[in-house]
Amino acid sequence: MSDKIAELLGIMARLRDPDHGCPWDVAQTFDTIAPYTIEESYEVADAIDRKEYAALKDELGDLLLQVVFHARMAEEQDLFGFGDVVDAINAKLVRRHPHVFGDAHYADVAEQTRAWDEIKRAERAAQGERDASALAGIARGLPEWKRALKLCEQAATVGFDWPGPEPVLDKLQEEVAEVRAEFAAGADRDRLLDEIGDVAFVLVNLARHAKVDFSQALRHANAKFERRFRRMETLAAAAGGKLEGKSLAEQDALWNRAKGEERQADVG
Repeated sequence: MSDKIAELLGIMARLRDPDHGCPWDVAQTFDTIAPYTIEESYEVADAIDRKEYAALKDELGDLLLQVVFHARMAEEQDLFGFGDVVDAINAKLVRRHPHVFGDAHYADVAEQTRAWDEIKRAERAAQGERDASALAGIARGLPEWKRALKLCEQAATVGFDWPGPEPVLDKLQEEVAEVRAEFAAGADRDRLLDEIGDVAFVLVNLARHAKVDFSQALRHANAKFERRFRRMETLAAAAGGKLEGKSLAEQDALWNRAKGEERQADVG
């Protein structure tokens, strides 16, 4: 395995060679590669969601390439190398699992989670961070839905949380009503941005209380919409027309037909 990793590092070094490498690879920076890193992470999640494990192998390779790419650029700037990345994660895993690699004992998963948070807090303090808030350490580079989830998870560690899904549903109704009121009042973009943000924040919390992954739920909704919309296009074409030439009522009828076909297939 070490030979394969060495081969990968060698390939990356050659791609980044300023004289004989690939011009595109040579031109990249941390900033330009970061979006690809995020994209590859989502593609890994999508392969898992679709249970396409052959694709997962490829997507994990693409994600590993991102780590190697960043490490190579760091090495060129004398910041750190791939070996330092491995050393850092090895040390972190051992440090954060004293119940596995040390003598610590936790009564249950909840106690382990609290201990994990304490260890992370101690790590930040050792690095000179003075923020003592329960919300300290939540990265600002996360997708905003993910940051919303982490903010609420951390707030819940000190007891600031809804007791269950019902009050979250009540809050969702309240926030949707406020959006309706803003539309009725002819509110400007900033007011709508604020109120729609509140709705999205509550939706993330509803998913959390339902123990549903918000990103996965949204991926499912996207896939459902795409599947049904494409079926609408097929149905319209079979009738000798296109969606864009039909009224909204006609398009709705096609949507309902596509949805009905799915439900019938599920029953069958």
